[in-house]
Amino acid sequence: MRRSRRLSPSVIIRWGLGVAIIVGVAVGVYATLSEGQLTGSQWRDLLIFGVAQGSVYALIALGYTLVYGVLLMINFAHGDVFMFGAMTAFFVAEALASDGFLNANPFLGILILLLVSAVSSMLVALLLERIAYRPLRRAPRLVPLITAIGASLFIANSVRGLYGEQVKAYPRIDILQGTIDILGVPIAKTHALVIVSAIVIMAGLYIFVNRTRTGRAMRAVSEDKDTAALMGINVDRTISTTFAIGGVLAGAAGILYAFVFNQVVWNMGFLPGIKAFTAAVLGGIGNIVGAMLGGLTLGILESVAPNLLLGGTDVPSPNQLRDVIAFSVLVLVLIFRPYGILGKPEGK
Repeated sequence: MRRSRRLSPSVIIRWGLGVAIIVGVAVGVYATLSEGQLTGSQWRDLLIFGVAQGSVYALIALGYTLVYGVLLMINFAHGDVFMFGAMTAFFVAEALASDGFLNANPFLGILILLLVSAVSSMLVALLLERIAYRPLRRAPRLVPLITAIGASLFIANSVRGLYGEQVKAYPRIDILQGTIDILGVPIAKTHALVIVSAIVIMAGLYIFVNRTRTGRAMRAVSEDKDTAALMGINVDRTISTTFAIGGVLAGAAGILYAFVFNQVVWNMGFLPGIKAFTAAVLGGIGNIVGAMLGGLTLGILESVAPNLLLGGTDVPSPNQLRDVIAFSVLVLVLIFRPYGILGKPEGK
């Protein structure tokens, strides 16, 4: 009986697919490395960019995983919360740059932009929780999911109506131009800023959730809302706090993303939001460390894998297929380990 279950068609197909993927990856990597199209410094730059990009994904993914951990729902409007912070901070950046303050006081200016982006996204996240999600807390899971999609469209198209469809270039910050040597490795200053900022924010979140009373309340509510309420925990306030923290993380990710790519647009939240959701699933949705690990893994794969797997083939412009890599990762995770790297199957 056990043997027949192990040799079921689905198991055979999964094993066959796994072997085919391993062979394909090995062949692609060998073909690329044997041709030597990229130098060691170019691979290093791709890796550093992947870490910076993955840091942004990780910050957004933490918002997904915090909300899922408390409410068991996917907040698909979270990508537009990320967009709103970056868009709001753009106008502040433009005002600061116009009178020379941004370049005269770059550290203070960057801090102001980070705070503006974080606070803007936090307010939107709180409004979403209060208006769109709280009335549906006892509804079937599909209802808040559909509401989240509607909220996402509402936010994106409201920003589109207010600010237009034109891509907006972020003002130049002179101090972020060029590279900086870290342990003898030249790293773009924007990438260094993103990586260091993300590490500090993620470490702060981990300490907050595990060492503070509010963090313990969040963990208690994620385990059982009714029991947490009986223990004197204000469930509504705890859930609002969770959304606020997720919004702050999304806003921080928004401004860091803008520093790397130097532009914002009304629909910029869609792809990073979906990729951050992919990162959350990859790491194990509901698991904070898993979301961090998933974001970094996805960012590195998206940066390095197209060139590493396809650079030695006849595929033109392999970098244009980075989105294919990201969503292929999501599909493969759902096939082989649907609960993620650090997640656990339901019921365990």
